[in-house]
Amino acid sequence: MTKLTIQEILDEKEAGLDLELLSGAVGLSKTVSVPRIQKLGLALAGYTDSLHPERVQIIGSTELSFLKMMPEDKAIGVLRSLCSNNLSCLIVTKNQQVPDYIIELSEVGGTPLLRTKHLSSNFIALLTRFLEERLLPTSTLHGVLVDVLGLGVLLQGKSGVGKSECALELILRGYRLVADDIIKVRFKLPAVVFGEGMDLLNYHMEIRGLGILNIKHLFGVAAIRERKKIDLVIELVKWEDGKEYDRLGVDEKTFSLHGVDLPFARIPVAPGRNISTIVEVAARNQLLKEMGYHSAREFQELLEKRMAAAAHLHSHSIIGEDLE
Repeated sequence: MTKLTIQEILDEKEAGLDLELLSGAVGLSKTVSVPRIQKLGLALAGYTDSLHPERVQIIGSTELSFLKMMPEDKAIGVLRSLCSNNLSCLIVTKNQQVPDYIIELSEVGGTPLLRTKHLSSNFIALLTRFLEERLLPTSTLHGVLVDVLGLGVLLQGKSGVGKSECALELILRGYRLVADDIIKVRFKLPAVVFGEGMDLLNYHMEIRGLGILNIKHLFGVAAIRERKKIDLVIELVKWEDGKEYDRLGVDEKTFSLHGVDLPFARIPVAPGRNISTIVEVAARNQLLKEMGYHSAREFQELLEKRMAAAAHLHSHSIIGEDLE
């Protein structure tokens, strides 16, 4: 399970969280493993059955106003009881002034207390987006990911089958490289899988005989992109004489990635076959399918109608139309 420490959340700069540490530095090694957050309102009122200590706990204007209405000794008792549940952290929003007793309880209990300038609603949206990005399942796989006609096409196959060469020809046609060799795959809600390159390999491609090429430098920024939703998986396999390959395309095949079933095709590679053209046509065909047009099934339905009509005419020619 992917986890983030509170220190990593505090150090995050690109997400715009704008967090500062007020107290409880000893607890910065605590971790968060779920992208959902929780506001402490009900827990402060005594309803602790739904308290989830592993979530980030938000203290907004309403919660602070509620605490100010309590006698201080009672508020201290409530917060001490909550902190005893080993809360991951507390985050105060809107740059509000935090009572000294909250800072002291945070320091004594080892519960990180942070503060942000954002309103609660805005901060919750920012933090949820960040946690979803960082905590949802990730993996790596071998292949090449290319943006073809707006579709993320993942090319897979054994080493040396021609994945990178196919991708290079697609780039020469104006399409864009996302990642070559090692692809970081990230699941994103509700049921989407994204692919991106590893930091060291970004924008680079290996072509046997030429070595490592920097696609960004060779073709410009228009030939690359940092990440792309994976829409289609194509496996390149070496042609084997006598082996049956799909010739109709009626049956839909899928490839499961992080529980998401993606359209899948297996393309045999042989001398004389222009694989990059076939991959481009596969992408165009997938776009048509997403628009509700399935050419293989339409052809099958047309063929079945012709066969039924021919059988009907044949039966009439033998039996006769006036037979009672």
